[in-house]
Amino acid sequence: MNWNCKSTWRKAKINTFWCLLGCSIGDFGTIFYFQNIEHSWNNVQIMGLAIVNGLLTSVILETIILIRQMNFKQAVNTALGMSFISMIGMELAMNITDLLFTGGAILTWWVIPIMLIIGFYTPLPYNYWRLKKYNISCH
Repeated sequence: MNWNCKSTWRKAKINTFWCLLGCSIGDFGTIFYFQNIEHSWNNVQIMGLAIVNGLLTSVILETIILIRQMNFKQAVNTALGMSFISMIGMELAMNITDLLFTGGAILTWWVIPIMLIIGFYTPLPYNYWRLKKYNISCH
C-alpha cells in the first residue's frame, strides 16, 4: 500500500477531524457534567459513559453531515459502519490520556489539547488505510 498519497492523507485528516469533533462533544460534555455535580460515580464509570456519549454524538454529527448526500437510513448506516472502529480508538485514546495525565474524568485547560491531539492521531492511519483500500469516506 502507498502511504505517501497527499490527497488521501488530506481526506483522512478531514474525516478524522469530523469524527473528533463529534466524539469530543459527548465525551467532554459528560466529564464536564460530572465535574460540576455531586455524584457517587467512580472515574471508570464516568469515563465509560463519556465514551458511549462520545460515540453517540459522533454518529449523530456524522449522520447530520451525510444526510445532505443520502437518505437518513443510508446516512446512519454509513456513520456507524465506516467510522465506528475509528471512533472507538479515538475515544479510548482520549480517555486513557485523561487517565494517565489527571487520574481520569477530569478536564483541565492543559489536558484537553493533549487529549485532542492524541485522539486525532490515533485513528488517522486507519482512516487513511480505509480510504486507500475501499475508496470510501464518511464526508
